[in-house]
Amino acid sequence: MKERSLILIVDDSELNRSMLADILCDEYEILEARNGREAIALFQEHEHEISLVLLDIVMPEMDGFEALAVMGKRRWLEHVPVIIISAESASTYIDSAYDLGATEYISRPFDPKAVQRRVDNTVLLYSKQKMLENMVTEQMLEKEKGNLIMVDLLSHIVEFRNGESGMHVLNIRSITKMLLEQLCRISDQHARIQPKIPLIANASALHDIGKISVDEKILNKPGKLTEEEWAVMKTHGVAGANILESTRYYPDEELVRVARDICRWHHERYDGKGYPDGLAGDEIPIEAQVVAIADVYDALTHKRVYKDAISHDETMRMIFNGECGAFNPLLLQCLADIGPQLKRELKLKSLGNVSKEEMLDITRAMVQTANVSSRTLALLEQERIKYQFFADLSREIQFEYAAHTDVLTLSEWGASQLGLPSIIENPLENSKLLQVVAQENLEQLRNLIVSASPESPNVSAHYLLHTDSGQRWHKLLARPLWLGNDAEVLTGFIGKCVDVHEERVNLDRLIWQASTDALTGLLHRKAAKSAVQNALDEAASRKNFVLMLFDLDFFKSANDRYGHLFGDDLLQETARRVLSAVRDAGITARIGGDEFLVFVEASDPAATVDRIFSSLGNPYRGHPMTVSMGAARAPQNGTRFEDLFHCADQALYAAKQQGRNRYRFYDESMSAMLSVLSEIPGSDTEEAAAGQDRAR
Repeated sequence: MKERSLILIVDDSELNRSMLADILCDEYEILEARNGREAIALFQEHEHEISLVLLDIVMPEMDGFEALAVMGKRRWLEHVPVIIISAESASTYIDSAYDLGATEYISRPFDPKAVQRRVDNTVLLYSKQKMLENMVTEQMLEKEKGNLIMVDLLSHIVEFRNGESGMHVLNIRSITKMLLEQLCRISDQHARIQPKIPLIANASALHDIGKISVDEKILNKPGKLTEEEWAVMKTHGVAGANILESTRYYPDEELVRVARDICRWHHERYDGKGYPDGLAGDEIPIEAQVVAIADVYDALTHKRVYKDAISHDETMRMIFNGECGAFNPLLLQCLADIGPQLKRELKLKSLGNVSKEEMLDITRAMVQTANVSSRTLALLEQERIKYQFFADLSREIQFEYAAHTDVLTLSEWGASQLGLPSIIENPLENSKLLQVVAQENLEQLRNLIVSASPESPNVSAHYLLHTDSGQRWHKLLARPLWLGNDAEVLTGFIGKCVDVHEERVNLDRLIWQASTDALTGLLHRKAAKSAVQNALDEAASRKNFVLMLFDLDFFKSANDRYGHLFGDDLLQETARRVLSAVRDAGITARIGGDEFLVFVEASDPAATVDRIFSSLGNPYRGHPMTVSMGAARAPQNGTRFEDLFHCADQALYAAKQQGRNRYRFYDESMSAMLSVLSEIPGSDTEEAAAGQDRAR
């Protein structure tokens, strides 16, 4: 049965109330009040139930105007309409009622049908308004949820490569939020950012997204970085800003704008000695300044691949002594103010400062001595329950292996996810376990565990596991357990598997996008260079290759005559023909506006080049389509990409001198010729290629 709306009738005349109730009772539930004071009391009790108020003006104790004023002051009129029904027809009464927030005015004597229709229409109108408001609210919440998910996803992709836990993002968010709230409390100058604190905290999670462009060997290097490595590491701020600027949401979406500023400038210093732009003082956006302090604090207080964790007190001393950079004095004051809260948070995250490994050691020792009090047993049981609770809550597959019994124990949640029993004897011989994880992966894990040392105990690897949800990538983190610090006596290991499938898939997709040309789907020049050099190094001169460079002979005339869209179609058709001719047996790239590269293994270079050249020469949509091509042989003309590229480039120049629509192999007679495509020292090849695209 449809729920009926509730209407409040306010009139000092019982007869008037009765007449209105008779008109409306078939469609609505009715509440009655004799004056404005009773109406306010009933409204307070049924605020979220009342759909409409029918209000008289002239009443004892509190009249209709006073009741309207109270309802307006309490903002009830924003979501509940009021229709005035009164015998007073003077314009001053009507104007006053509307000025105070009334929706409609009906004069007595009234027509029952008119009252019914006006009430129905008003209730329907406000119902639709509420529905639209709810829809907008849900859309905003859904958008915010989507933003948060994407931020989490992208930031976890970075941490996935950086070898850090997902807690770093949460910590940066929390510290950023705490600093901003304190800043708004002590500084009127920055009070304007109060409404933006959730957005800034959310955007802070993307501060290191640029690290996706930095080699993992540099990110996860345990020792000090070389000058060259440090120079590469320092590019991550600009790289992150460039990634966000290249999205279609920049600069319209405030979240992306703020995240971009944080990415680019969170390594600037207040004294102007930071990077990348050497900004100083208030030239640095306040959100970037806040994230800079949050990042330094969290990095110091947590273990990294290159350092151990430092205590809160020592971290605060280092920051305030200027050992970690120069910061805004006002933000340093904020950090000092929230210092005790940060210290409490740090302790809470240790889960009582008792690790699972320590708890197991304590348990074994007590069992052996049989000297266990009931209080200690209760505390140990409490720790067991706590760890089981957090294991289930974390949605991670946690495990422990005991060497002396050859037993693998899985957390209850992990076992259910993998479809395995919680206790597995002889795991390397267990057929069910081998259906979940490949035997070579288990053997690799064993080798990693055996090769670990007390100085570097943590090991990690990525494996494709067969779960109830299908094949999914997991990151495995494990630590050996030794008898004391004697690495010769391995008693087992503990660890966990974290589902990183979405991160892995998205990372692969981002890496692919970063290495390919958006128009043709072929590799771009930088990626092709790396792929060709890897193939040459792997072959070590034991195989014969040919590197071809070619461009379209009449591309400019096609652009001029048919327009840029046709030019794009021509480039895409060229890419299709190249891929068809190479047949996944080589490396193909678009290295400039209409310039392409092909690198293939070739036992007969002349036949290979002739076949690929011939496949490119047929007309396209009535337009003559021919190419000029230069080719170089490996190892005859070199075993380095740069040497082969230069030789093929000079051969291309020779082909063009002979009238185009032909190919030439490099020979010594071409050594003095000009180059068409070779890199000019100091130039940015990728920007040059992009410039050629823009010039078209």
